[in-house]
Amino acid sequence: MDNTINPPKAISIPGNIGPFRGRRLLVVLALLALAIFPGGLGTLTRELMVDAYVQVSSFVAATLLLFYGAEKLFKFDIGTALENSKGWQVPIASLMGATPGCGGAVVVVAAYSSGHVGFGAVVATLTATMGDAAFLLIAVRPDAAAVVLPLSFAVGILSGWIVDILSRGKFDADPSQHCELAPQIGKTRIKDYAYFAFAVPGLVIGVTQILGKDIFEIYGVLPTIVGLAGTAVGLIVWSTSILQAMTNQKDSTLTRMTEETSFISIWVIGAYLAYDYLAAYAGLDLETMFQSVAPLLPLIAIVIGFVPGCGPQVLVATLYINGLIPFSALLGNAISNDGDALFPAIALNPKAAFWATLISAVPALVLAYGFYFFAPAFMN
Repeated sequence: MDNTINPPKAISIPGNIGPFRGRRLLVVLALLALAIFPGGLGTLTRELMVDAYVQVSSFVAATLLLFYGAEKLFKFDIGTALENSKGWQVPIASLMGATPGCGGAVVVVAAYSSGHVGFGAVVATLTATMGDAAFLLIAVRPDAAAVVLPLSFAVGILSGWIVDILSRGKFDADPSQHCELAPQIGKTRIKDYAYFAFAVPGLVIGVTQILGKDIFEIYGVLPTIVGLAGTAVGLIVWSTSILQAMTNQKDSTLTRMTEETSFISIWVIGAYLAYDYLAAYAGLDLETMFQSVAPLLPLIAIVIGFVPGCGPQVLVATLYINGLIPFSALLGNAISNDGDALFPAIALNPKAAFWATLISAVPALVLAYGFYFFAPAFMN
């Protein structure tokens, strides 16, 4: 009898190499062309890039430095904690999902793939996560974030417990497979130090702006220099990265901050440009257009949440920040969307990913339309 134990089959989340890097380079070249374009288009593009950097990217960088720095300092391995938590798996999984970004949710999905947590934990983390859009909301509308994130956390716990009671192991993962999250980059690079060097003054400028001060009156041309230079370094990092979005826990705190902030920033820039270009050059009155379909906005936002990835969700958060959609639509999207964590879930167990996403739509609809009908002016 052959008693050889076969190693588990790894399912990798592919990095953006080869054609993926080529596509990223095309995006960077397009943004560069827009930024140097003569006249009003170039001026508007540069101003929006500066705004995106000092208003969002620098705050994302600071948050990730704190999060990953604490993880390194206290040597806390959430995967092991989930495996040993037993009855606390669902609350911990929901907490990891509610953590800004997609890292916590992806870790829970990886633990599920190796049989360490149940399906309820997956539902909890995917329901609770707002993905990278949480960073944008925290940076620009912290009052709204203080409501959305705890609500998502609570709904995630309740959803996970109900699913565990009803599913009875029906969607348990095959423990012969595990999820390899990301390749390791290695030692801290020069571009990581360069990004950090611009993020520090960017944060100072951003805080000054939050306090209601005129940053150009106080700092002169410095915000423009820091914003454009920081954006340029971020675009270089993003276009040459071997990663799709997430970083390896073994990489340095500075490397993880640089990689993930650059990834988030490209979506933020895209959302900023899309909104202002439509308003300035397409002649679209988005506010009037959305008001004409107001009752459908929460439903539309929830459906957008079904789309894998963080880009569409960042756009929804941007529309809310600009006053174009109500808080109810933002909340519905926050609960229904799964961010980047949906990619490994689909790769590992498409059936479970489908049901987890569908299940999250139920509390999203209840809460979104509850706020729409009973508290229409809340956080607007």
